[in-house]
Amino acid sequence: MTAPTIAKKEPAGLTLEAGKTYAWCACGLSQKQPFCDGSHKTTEFRPVVFKQEKTEEVWLCQCKQTKDRPFCDGTHNGL
Repeated sequence: MTAPTIAKKEPAGLTLEAGKTYAWCACGLSQKQPFCDGSHKTTEFRPVVFKQEKTEEVWLCQCKQTKDRPFCDGTHNGL
C-alpha cells in the first residue's frame, strides 16, 4: 500500500452537526479538504464515512497519517 498524499501539516478545526454523515478524505487528493470529493477513484484509498453523534467542534486530520482516522492525533507535528 502506498502512503496517502499529505494535504496539509495541520488539522482542520470544524463544527460538525449531530446526525449528519461525513466522508473524510483518506487519499489527500481532494480539493475540498478535509472532506472527500471523489479524487480517490484513481487510487487504492477510500474515504472514511462517519456519522457525527453530537454537534461539536472537532479537529480532522489533513496530513492523512493519523492513527485515529478521521480525527487528528498530532502526527503532523513529526512530519
